[in-house]
Amino acid sequence: MKFAVIVFPGSNCDHDAFHAVKDVLGQGAEFVWHKETDLRGADVVILPGGFSHGDYLRTGAIARFSPVMNAVKSFAATGGPVLGICNGFQILLEAGLLPGAMLRNRDLKFHCEHVHVRVEQTDTPFTLACGPKQVLRIPIAHGEGNYFTSQEELRRLEQNRQIVFRYVNAAGVVTDDANPNGSLESIAGICSEGRNVVGLMPHPERACELAVGSADGLVMFESVVSALAQGTLTGAERASA
Repeated sequence: MKFAVIVFPGSNCDHDAFHAVKDVLGQGAEFVWHKETDLRGADVVILPGGFSHGDYLRTGAIARFSPVMNAVKSFAATGGPVLGICNGFQILLEAGLLPGAMLRNRDLKFHCEHVHVRVEQTDTPFTLACGPKQVLRIPIAHGEGNYFTSQEELRRLEQNRQIVFRYVNAAGVVTDDANPNGSLESIAGICSEGRNVVGLMPHPERACELAVGSADGLVMFESVVSALAQGTLTGAERASA
């Protein structure tokens, strides 16, 4: 199985993602530069965290125009699993692969800390191995993670079960104190209508080994490996099955 880790100018979590899937999980992985136009036969695509193009204009606003994004869009359209982490999530929003936008954190401060997120949906390629309402301890590192969308779009997200992760306390309860950035409805991550594209602000790739404080993030990568190995259909494929 092969993961493509997309690298933009300013990406700084690409090696973390590569290490998680190749060295920890034992899967194939390859870096794909943002100017390339194909994904080299990848089975899974990861858009890693960082500060693509220095976060000028808006986070992810320039990266969305990178040549590789056409390949990512085509891959996603066929049901291919795509994971956007932090800046990768922001790029997916700017590219229109996920709905909504990111605002500055409500306290206007950069947050780098461990948080707890609750798994709201277990039928995406990256959460199939999770338990319902499972609480994961995963780090964040962002200044613009305040997810926002219109009330109409929020209702659609709720109806379509596209809210995949929420910020919670250690007991799994949504509280304002547990929301590090002011994100609407404590949203930490969402998926596409086809369910194969997932974006989240926390960094699962930085929580794959106990030596770094948590291995809770590994389940997301194990999920997609298991889904593909078992031939589990992704959302887009289910729609045409």
